[in-house]
Amino acid sequence: MTDTDERPVFRTEDPATQGQGRSYPGHTAAEAAERARSAADAQRSWRRSGFAGRAHCMERAAEVLHARRDEFAALMTAEMGKPVSDGLAEVDKCASACVHFAANAQRYLAREDVAIENTKAFVTFQPLGVVLAVMPWNFPFWQVFRFAAPALMAGNGGVLKHASNVPGCALAIESVFRDAGFPERLFQTVLVRGDAVHALIDDPAIAAVTLTGSVAAGRSVAAAAGAALKKCVLELGGSDAYVVLDDANIASAARVCAAARMVNGGQSCIAGKRFVVVRAVRGAFEDAFVAAMRAYEPGDPRDPKTKLGPMQSVAARDQVHAQVEASVRAGAKLLLGGVVPDRPGAWYPPTVLTDVAPGQPAHDDEVFGPVAAIIEADDEAEAIAIANASEFGLGSAVLTRDLDRGERIAAEELDAGLAFVNDNVRSDPRMPFGGVKHSGFGRECAGYGIREFVNIKSVHVKA
Repeated sequence: MTDTDERPVFRTEDPATQGQGRSYPGHTAAEAAERARSAADAQRSWRRSGFAGRAHCMERAAEVLHARRDEFAALMTAEMGKPVSDGLAEVDKCASACVHFAANAQRYLAREDVAIENTKAFVTFQPLGVVLAVMPWNFPFWQVFRFAAPALMAGNGGVLKHASNVPGCALAIESVFRDAGFPERLFQTVLVRGDAVHALIDDPAIAAVTLTGSVAAGRSVAAAAGAALKKCVLELGGSDAYVVLDDANIASAARVCAAARMVNGGQSCIAGKRFVVVRAVRGAFEDAFVAAMRAYEPGDPRDPKTKLGPMQSVAARDQVHAQVEASVRAGAKLLLGGVVPDRPGAWYPPTVLTDVAPGQPAHDDEVFGPVAAIIEADDEAEAIAIANASEFGLGSAVLTRDLDRGERIAAEELDAGLAFVNDNVRSDPRMPFGGVKHSGFGRECAGYGIREFVNIKSVHVKA
């Protein structure tokens, strides 16, 4: 019997206490393949169901999410340490995506007529089949619904391979679609290890794959999808740069930047990580930014007032701390935090580094935790150059009182899939989401996202 024929067991751990959580029996490789094939069987009928029927189910999914929001938020807290208030907001955002795509999928995928002489010509958008989703732990519900709501409304099916530390969330998401009245087996979770993903990609039941995760995971999935000649969308890492210009409102900029850095406790691809500050305002910004970051006091993630919970694991915390220590050894200066608390659990304080420069992990790498890097620039031109000098290109922002200046920089100068002016980067079902360079390719959300997993078909009819 091979490793992939064995039944794995997924054991969860409370990141706040390191206490043992629930255990879940996984699926063998054969069971995972069978689930993919049964999803493909269900999808063949679903693709002909029409937008009205799909929308009814998707609206019901939003209702199920609202009805079970407390349960789902508590599950996120237990499995990956998300503060319960953040978990509630995440469930509500998933419901909003369901409502949005229920209302707009037909418009996004409407037939488009093309004027060609002596011929009736049009473009139509048909579902591809079953989409395999390989998803991360940091937004265990939102990342899934961001793909699933548009994919299912387009007439596709779904197979979810979630991160191994959130098996309860994965099964709960499957139950949402089941309780909402979607066809049995159309959307299924497979509890398998990462080494089972390539076999699923190869399986004829899978038509396409989407992944949110690390660059290494993206390379692996993209290679497998390419070898199988299957479409893939990748949303990978980020080292988002926030450019603070000399005319910025410093108090407001500090608040925006702190909120950006502390998204999900800093454990987010779109969290601000590099704060590129023009020299003229560096001192004032540092003072205001440290004060804003200090307000994120670590606390019990089950307390609705808590703004910063534990990291997802002690191993992840230790990796972030090692990056901080290496950066300090290479010349960075600690303005706040940087000390591992003497308590059980995956705790790490809000941390601010300044004098960050090339060669330091805080400058060159993605630091996936509550650690901010301040980088000085001479002027606007150098600040933009520093912001763009990264392997990543997911989100970006510019802080300035001159809105025309900010719009020009955001629209034309920053190498990223998202660019914000005087606000922190975030996803929205109404706007395309995705990156460039090593942050991946393809888009999620809005009309651009729903068209990723359809056959864009040209039809000619000659009388």
